[in-house]
This record gives sequence, structure tokens and C-alpha cells, in this order.
Amino acid sequence: MSETGQSTTPAAEEQAPPAEANATTNRRQPFPQGFLDTISTGWAERPESTPPQREQAAYAARRRAAVSAAFPGQRLVVPAGDAKVRSNDTDYPFRAHSAFAHLTGWENDAEPGSVLVFEPSDAGHDVTLYFRERADRTTAEFYSDASIGEFWIGPRPALGGVEADLGLATQHVDAFEARDADLVVDVDEDLTRFVSELRLIKDEYEIAQMTLAVDVTARGFDDIVAELPRIVAHPRGERIVEGVFHLRARSDGNWEGYDTIAASGPHACYLHWTRNDGAVVPGDLILVDAGVEVDSLYTADITRTIPVSGTFTPTQRMVYETVREAADAAFAAARPGVKFRSVHDAAMQVIAARVAEWGLLPVTAAEALDADTGGQHRRYMVHGTSHHLGIDVHDCAQARREMYYDGELAPGMVFTIEPGLYFQIDDETVPAEFRGIGVRIEDDILMTADGPVNLSAAIPRTADDVEAWVARGLTR
Repeated sequence: MSETGQSTTPAAEEQAPPAEANATTNRRQPFPQGFLDTISTGWAERPESTPPQREQAAYAARRRAAVSAAFPGQRLVVPAGDAKVRSNDTDYPFRAHSAFAHLTGWENDAEPGSVLVFEPSDAGHDVTLYFRERADRTTAEFYSDASIGEFWIGPRPALGGVEADLGLATQHVDAFEARDADLVVDVDEDLTRFVSELRLIKDEYEIAQMTLAVDVTARGFDDIVAELPRIVAHPRGERIVEGVFHLRARSDGNWEGYDTIAASGPHACYLHWTRNDGAVVPGDLILVDAGVEVDSLYTADITRTIPVSGTFTPTQRMVYETVREAADAAFAAARPGVKFRSVHDAAMQVIAARVAEWGLLPVTAAEALDADTGGQHRRYMVHGTSHHLGIDVHDCAQARREMYYDGELAPGMVFTIEPGLYFQIDDETVPAEFRGIGVRIEDDILMTADGPVNLSAAIPRTADDVEAWVARGLTR
């Protein structure tokens, strides 16, 4: 665009990529002169419009103000990151760094290579978003650069449009110049910690997005239950589970917030089973740990364990209901002002008591719970019960321990409750009927001033309700 806002057409010699660029790849051939003479003509005018400011812009501005106040006089640089290569010249789908997205409000439409810069000023900081402006038909890159050219990848944002959209000053990324090392205070670790702790308390926009993510995820779980016959019929039914959920995530959201765990039978005992290449066999349980990431990049994180045939066996039901009892105890322990780790402790009380009752421990439940000499029950549940949730599935991970595990629950926090029991197929410390059973129940919890709210409570949780859920799903 010229200063007057009129489109300009570069000369053919300005459009042509360097000859050596064409010689470095077998896939790119030189453009003939006729193409260069005509590629920038014959296009209809594209009207320019100024978008309204997006809803999250005001929330992002408050977050930036908090960062500015915490780092007076210091220059801060928050990169979005670049596209990551999957194979040769094929990239993974781009997702901006969570801190960048949180501080800009630029979500699934953020541009790779962008940088948010806080420059110290008398007013605190001048904040500028630098990114590579669109390569439209007025530029040579329009046709010659497959990574940014609009002929290849479609329309991309202009500086002015993003400035209005996000309420942020913008400049072309070429204008960004790194300062000399002695002029920049190294605040990387402190800044990472601060923005992580800033996300411990969610604002109204974030809570609404988390609620949306849970709602879409619930529909994805319903889809899985309805597709159980097709899932069982396929030799790699776990992949069908993954694909069914992916369809919901992409149709109603942005993507999954993490790799789906579709773990049937003994696979459910592997905590991070994402290979998802096994059969789903009637009589087994299938553990599905999945969450939809919505367009704002906020994600749900939910697990349900489902009897493939529609009915729990007596042993499966006993294990399942113990896990639910542990989850309910953790939920009851969660209150404003209590230590975050107390949620885990409450779940462990139940787990230790039940596995001791079943004769699986060499010590009593009380001895197993001893902080120094115990832990025998953890053989069957090695992971923690809760983690913070938000724009990252394991949100706020760089927060200080005293703010996280040793911190107090407060209104606005969103976290998981996810106890489990896992009896691996070759574990000779348990009776044969337990081996190969893996159960986890995971819900997403919002803490309010009046106590916890289970955002995912509508997804069936009790053994009876899960059996009824499967029955309903099979009749859809």
C-alpha cells in the first residue's frame, strides 16, 4: 500500500525472485517472463476494512499493564515463536507461545515470527507488536514465497487491521532491532515466572473460554460413545476414538489441547499412552483423556473411563467407584484458602484406604500415607491429582512452588481433579482379576468465592450413569 492507501504494482524485475533461489530446490522452477509481466495485474480491488476490537483485547491490555508495573525500566521481549518443521518443507500447524497469546489476545490467527516488545518510557512502557505484514499481490512474495505469499496460503493480516483488532501499536518485524546485550536487562526467567503466575487467577474472559472448551469436549465424548460399534469393529479402534474426537475438536474448536489418550484394556495402565493403535475389545475398559482447544487457545482436560460392552464387571466397578470416591473427596477438600496440595492429599487418603482393604499393600493405609516412610499405595497411582488448567493444559507450570503446590486456592483458579488406579497387566502384586484394569476420572474445576464448581459435571461420572450413557449412545 502507498501512503495514500492506493495499491501499487511493482515492476516485473522487482517481482522476480533471485535466480539462485530457484536453483536451490528441485521443486521450484524459474518463472517465465510472461508470468512476471502479468501476475500483478487483472485483480479486483480488495476493499480495506477496519475490524472491531476483539473482546479479549481489553483483558490483554490489563495483563500487559501488570507486566509493565512489575518490570519498571526494563525492556521486555516476548516472541510468538516460529513454525516448526515436521518433515522437510512441511511444518506443524503454528501455535503461538502461550505467554505471547495471553499478553496480546492474538489467538489461533497469530503470525509466526511475531514479537511483542515492551520499551521503557516515562509512562511505564510503550508496547509494540512486530510482525511480518501480509505479502499480497503488490509484492513479489505474493507468488514467490510459499511460506507467506497470499497466492499460496491465503489472506494474511495487515498492520493497520491488527492494530485495530488488538488495540496494540504495530510495526513490520523488519523494524525490530535487538539492543546491545549490555543495554538489555536479562529478565527471561523472571518474566517467564511472572506471566505464569499471572495466569493462576483467570479473568472473566478466560473463565468463559474454559467453559466453552469443556462444553465442546463433552460433545466430543458423546461422539465417541455413539461410535462405539464402529470403534470396536476396527482393528485399530483406538485410532477411531482419536479421529472421532479430532473431528469435533476441529469442527467446533481449534484443535486438541494435547495428544488424545485413547487407551483400551491394558493400555489404560500406561499414563501417557498416545500411540492409540490398539483394538477396543468388548469386556475391557477404555480410558479416554482428551480436551478441545477452542479458537482462543484455552483448553479443557477431561478423562472418562468407559466399559466397552456397556457394563462394568464387578471388579471393574469396584475399582471405578473407588476412583470416583477419591475424586469426590478431593472436590470436597477444595475450598478457597486451603493449600492446593490438600486436594491431592484428600484423594490419596481414599486410594490408600481402599487398596489396603483389598490386601494389596504390605503395610497399613496409615503407614502408607506416612510422608517419609510410606508411599506404597502410589505404585497404583504414581501421578498427582491436580494441575492448573488454561491456555496450557498444564498451565502456570513456571510458577514458584509457593504459589502453586504450596499456594492457596483462590477464586478464579481453574484446575483438574484426576485420581486414578492402574494395575498393569504383568503386576504380580495384585490378583489376576485386577491386572490390565486402568481407571481415571478427570474433571475441570473452577474455584469461586462460594467453593468449587465442576465445569464438566454434565459428563457422566458414576458407574451407573456411565452405563446409562453408553446405552443412550448406542441408540443415537
